[in-house]
Amino acid sequence: MADNTRWFVIHTYSGYENKVASNILTVVENRKMQDQILEVRIPTEIVTEIKDEKKREVERKIFPGYVMIRLACVYKKRSEFEEEELTMTDEAWYVIRNTRGVTGFVGPGSKPVPLSEEEVIALGIEKRTIEVDYNVGDLVNILSGPFDGFSGVVSSIDLTKEIVVVMISMLGRETPVELQLNQVEVAID
Repeated sequence: MADNTRWFVIHTYSGYENKVASNILTVVENRKMQDQILEVRIPTEIVTEIKDEKKREVERKIFPGYVMIRLACVYKKRSEFEEEELTMTDEAWYVIRNTRGVTGFVGPGSKPVPLSEEEVIALGIEKRTIEVDYNVGDLVNILSGPFDGFSGVVSSIDLTKEIVVVMISMLGRETPVELQLNQVEVAID
């Protein structure tokens, strides 16, 4: 995620997700707010249905009644006693909140709460690609954790789980250690 953008979740009437997304995009274009409301998404998945002995693929909403929206945010202070926080602009809030079919933002009370980076990744809103500069069989150094300073050989890499298994020599035996991808680096000879 960029530094000044955040994903928010809008609650809509059930079945109005596409209409809400379309209306917001129309208002963004008409008011030239592309710099504030950057992206509108309705998370969907392709599901194979078998009906009357016929297979067909159907697109289904993953979260019916919800629309994800990425907004440019600014730092605001709610009162002189509170710290500044990153939040959406008043104009973006007004446009979204007054769109037909929107019942509100997801968050406590009337305060919209942006999704954390971990939530964005877990929900599959933004896909990130991970590139590592080591392969199975390479000698690597462990950079952090309880095995910091150990060296070992990569035995497997799982990019979807972001895990690497490294075989290290401990107490005279080869022991597999499961680490995060960013906890190791290629050993320089």
